Amino acid sequence: MIKTAVKTLLNRIEALDDRDRLDLELELARRLDRAWTQESVAARKIARKRKIDDITIQQAIERVRYGQ
Repeated sequence: MIKTAVKTLLNRIEALDDRDRLDLELELARRLDRAWTQESVAARKIARKRKIDDITIQQAIERVRYGQ
């Protein structure tokens, strides 16, 4: 069930004019992209420390996906 605060926010977003809604969507996308970049940098550092390369990752994916 959606909490009251979330419902209120969704209602306020729906009440925005098109330009403001677009600005909100762009800002949220920028924040998500920034968070994704930070997480991927951290993951790469961990992988390098553990000597995990792209080939190893692809092989692991294939084993899980295709049972190889």
